[in-house]
Amino acid sequence: MNLKKSRLAAALVLLLFCPTVLQGADDLRVPAFTPAPQPSLNQAYSSQVTPSAYVVNLVLVEPLGHSQHLEALHEAILRNLAILPFTKIADPEIIPGGTKLPAASGPELDMERFRLVRMDNLITASWLNENQVEMRAFEVETGKFMFGVRLDARNNGDVEDMADEFCARFMEALTGRGDFFRTSLAFVKNDGPAKRDIWVVQPTGRRLRQVTNVPGDALSPAWSNDGRFIIFSHIDDQSHALGVWDSTNGRVQRIRFPGNTVIGPCFMPDNKVAVGLSDGQNPSIFLLDHYFKRERKLISSWGIDVSPSVDASGRKMVFTSSRLGNPHIFLQDMNDQEPKRISLEGKYNTDPSISPDGSLVVYARQMGNAHRLFLHDLRSGKEQQISFGPGSDEQPKFAPDSYFIAFTSTRSGQKKIYLTTRHGAEPRLIPTGQGEASFPSWGFTGR
Repeated sequence: MNLKKSRLAAALVLLLFCPTVLQGADDLRVPAFTPAPQPSLNQAYSSQVTPSAYVVNLVLVEPLGHSQHLEALHEAILRNLAILPFTKIADPEIIPGGTKLPAASGPELDMERFRLVRMDNLITASWLNENQVEMRAFEVETGKFMFGVRLDARNNGDVEDMADEFCARFMEALTGRGDFFRTSLAFVKNDGPAKRDIWVVQPTGRRLRQVTNVPGDALSPAWSNDGRFIIFSHIDDQSHALGVWDSTNGRVQRIRFPGNTVIGPCFMPDNKVAVGLSDGQNPSIFLLDHYFKRERKLISSWGIDVSPSVDASGRKMVFTSSRLGNPHIFLQDMNDQEPKRISLEGKYNTDPSISPDGSLVVYARQMGNAHRLFLHDLRSGKEQQISFGPGSDEQPKFAPDSYFIAFTSTRSGQKKIYLTTRHGAEPRLIPTGQGEASFPSWGFTGR
């Protein structure tokens, strides 16, 4: 079994040669959580895993009214919508008669000029006063009103927050989910050769901030489903531990376990935790209760079983296992006894992430001296490569909408975090500041 350059090998070495440390932090408890039903994406996104030809031709007309925020909001919405790989924003120069209209709604909204250039959707903005704006979206072909929202610069945050809220509503109207503009990414950022901490940033690059400052290496962060906690593996000179960051007070605690191995934790839908912990010679996957104590074993074999990822229902878990000699991806239906291998090609597959809707699994496969991302469709059994370098692509994580995927890549020369989609859209760099960044994980923060 070739595990060199692998976190699995590092974990095994620590397991065999580090002393046992007992569990602590008895005062720490994560409240139970009841997730809302997981809505499905529309047919445009839930079709078979093939490159998507779905494109929305979109035009923003000139905003009406007067406000010091008028131009800034218009530009912020344009920047947000440009991130979406399925939107194509029209150049105002191609619109016959231009994009200045006498009204933001009603019969004076001339759709014909936009039909002539085959626009799909139209967005209008009308400022009622210095702080309030009404925004509407329409289908161009039918003239149908899609949705409208009134935003207030005094109550809805800054202009960027207002743009996020409108774009989230727009995505909801198109796809049923607006999560992208309401989430943040936790990730690991290097601070010198022997220190890595957890940072947080929105996928648009906004609100970049450091949330832990603990000696040692933080790895593999994961959000709780209520957005309050981030858990992560933590390694210092003495031990492996489970790190827990609480957003309500900024406190970080380290919880140690017998065997001294803590690998790839993730939250279950009810806010319990699945994590790779030592069990004899090799790690198994355990369920921890709300006090971070071992409740029961979930996955075990003679090999190494680590890196669990669960769907929004909690009925499906994917994980990495060396039970067949090399690392491969397995699916455990929590109602069945035996897991099913789903990575059928290659000799080294790691870093699985299952989509919240339970339909897809993305993972990294070693190909020569680099890794590439592959997507497995659990409905059809088909597999598709969705990243192609340059550099090496690893640690993919599905967003809550089951559409976007964040991952770590060295395509720029150092490790950075990029954004793609289940269809393998052109990777887009997520700004994370200076230094290497890795291990992205999505979460709802409530800002």
